[in-house]
Order: sequence, then structure tokens, then C-alpha cells
Amino acid sequence: MKHPKDQMPPSRRIADDLRSQIKSGQLPPGFKLPAVRVLAERYDVTQNPVLKALATLKAEGLVDSIHGSGVYVRQAHPVRRLGPDRYARHRWEMTTVEAHANDRPDSPAVVQQGGQAQDVALVEADERTAAALEIAAGDLVYERARVMTRDGSPTHTMTSYYRQADVEGTPLVDSRPGIAGRSGGFQVLTDQGLPPQKITEDLSARMPTADEALLLDLPVGEPVVELHRITRTSDGRPVEYARGIHAASRFAWSYTFDIPD
Repeated sequence: MKHPKDQMPPSRRIADDLRSQIKSGQLPPGFKLPAVRVLAERYDVTQNPVLKALATLKAEGLVDSIHGSGVYVRQAHPVRRLGPDRYARHRWEMTTVEAHANDRPDSPAVVQQGGQAQDVALVEADERTAAALEIAAGDLVYERARVMTRDGSPTHTMTSYYRQADVEGTPLVDSRPGIAGRSGGFQVLTDQGLPPQKITEDLSARMPTADEALLLDLPVGEPVVELHRITRTSDGRPVEYARGIHAASRFAWSYTFDIPD
């Protein structure tokens, strides 16, 4: 009787073997894979199954092909775990983040330097922004569009919208790189008499647009997680609406909560 692996299509068998070697570290990040001809000889197949296997691994984000050079194991990105604690008041001044080797909380951790570039403009609120901020569609709002980085590599975008009167003349309308003011946007809102107290987040996954894939340096086939956030004061007044696009391989969301009645 044939072993189940012998019944697999050759391309799948090759992809499974190379994937296992990559994930075990036997083929480390940056390693150049043997030429297609060499792999075909190693697996005793024609070159076509090898090409299909490499295409599969590229679609999974495990390898990159560099024209004229070869196929390389893709560099892994540390994974940042996101939960409610990232909004804690004692973190508002922090510009470093802790990330992990993978999505397991007990995996080795590394501290990375966060950064952000931003563009600020007055724009007309679209329907979703207007509904979130409880204003009329078309009203002018401040748009603060940011590209967030860790150790210089882009990880996600975050675009926040504010009522014009709430932030006029504050560091939130300053387009210089870095957090707003000395302690971040939530502290600026607090100083304006609008302390953030409650956050609502909606998450969904999708494939990136071409511009998003280019901006975040995403491999072929990697999805993004889209986040919509509404920040309110203790009396329920919305003070910020934000849209974020996160590279799926660089984040994991984690929440601990009591089960409602």
C-alpha cells in the first residue's frame, strides 16, 4: 500500500517539505533556496512541480523571489499582541513596543522602537465618519493620516478624525513625525477637557489594495486586518474616529473579559 505522501501531487509534497524546513528554522530567514533545476533533481521531478511549489510558498508569504538572483526565505517580522491594555493611561507617553517571535504570548520578546509619519488636513466628513462623530456628513473634520513603523519598518496605517473645534490649535493638527505633543493624542484630548474613557473597536480581515500592499511591504497573498475605532468620553461623547490597516502577520489581538449575563 502506498504511503499517503506518495499519493500527493509532487508540487504539494515539495511545498510541504520546504515549508516544514522553513518553519523549523532548518532554512533560516534570508536563506537562498537551491536553483529550480537542483530542487527538481533532489525531489526527482520535472521543474514544473518545483515552480508550483515555490509559487505556493510565495503566496503564503514564506519566500520572496528576487529577479535575477533567486528565491529566498522571507525575513520574519516580530508579532505585536494588541489588547485593551495598549490604551492604558500609563502607556500614553511610550514610544517603544514589545513584540514576540510569533503569535504565542510565551514566545521570546523583543522591544522595538515605534515611530510614525503623518499628514494632517481639513477634509469633509464622509457618512461613516460623520455617523461615528455624531456630526453631519460634509462637515469639516481634521484628518490625521499616519504610517506606523517598528524599528523603521512599516506595520500599519492609522487615520484618525476629529471634530474641528475639539482639536484646533493643538498638537493633534501638527504634521511633524512622532506622537502628538509630549504624551500622545489621548493626553491632548484630556488636556482639552475631553478625556477618553470608552473605546469601541470593530475588526475585519480582507485582502489589501495594491497601494496598501506596497506601503506595508506585504508579500503576495498576505491579508490585512482593518480596524474601526470610536473613542468616547465618560458621558458618551465621541472625540475620535479612527480607521487602521494592519499587516496580518505582524499582529495578534488578545482580549480577556467577563462573560456577560
